Amino acid sequence: MPNWIRFEHAGNINFGQLVHETISIYAGEMFGDNHATGETIPRADVSLLTPCVPGKLLGLWNNFHQRAEKEGLTRPPHPLYFAKTDNCYLAPEQTIRQPASYRGPVIFEGELGVVIGKTCRAISPEQADEYIFGYTCVNDVTAVGILNADPSFAQWGRSKSFDTFGPIGPVIASGIEPDQLIVRSLVNDVEKQNYPVTDMFYRPREIVSLLSHDMTLNPGDVIACATSIGAERMRKGSTVEIEIAGIGVLRNRFE
Repeated sequence: MPNWIRFEHAGNINFGQLVHETISIYAGEMFGDNHATGETIPRADVSLLTPCVPGKLLGLWNNFHQRAEKEGLTRPPHPLYFAKTDNCYLAPEQTIRQPASYRGPVIFEGELGVVIGKTCRAISPEQADEYIFGYTCVNDVTAVGILNADPSFAQWGRSKSFDTFGPIGPVIASGIEPDQLIVRSLVNDVEKQNYPVTDMFYRPREIVSLLSHDMTLNPGDVIACATSIGAERMRKGSTVEIEIAGIGVLRNRFE
């Protein structure tokens, strides 16, 4: 089960597979033809980048039974989603920043991310594995005070797309079973979220299928599968970790 990463080393950006803290360097295209070069490098010698650079990051809302029950919501007839813009992507270990134009609360949301590997249009859930490259961790950072500040218009795009508001990583794990995954979020080593993918209204394969009927999904696109209960405000100086066994830990500091 390969773990794919992008990284910078000696001023060059490369990609490869991470195995036991050693990176096997690849040439070609991550989502196309590629091959191992035979070169290896220790993980400790590189700076991790986001494992892909999505053309679009789509984030779901209201996709968990437990959260819906707590907030008095019902299962939507179709996945509800928004888009985060490409300026917000942030690599592991980089710093989430409080926007200069907004001084209100900023929350973390630990989520499972689905990474598309092939151009995908109008597929069935049974076909989804052919188009899913793998899975990653996402922190869907949100300026929650902005979201409903204007009663005439819910500001999903603005509240979720400030610079640094889209941490992704640390790897893309291929060949894992998404329905068995557990998402955990920790702040300064204290667990805040712990929920199973099985609690989703729409699980990853069905999400990919349904969204592919709405729009073309392209290689490298990421779909964040929404979050459950426990997301809360980050305090400056805190370290937030999104952990999914089989994928790893996405760690970022908030300032």
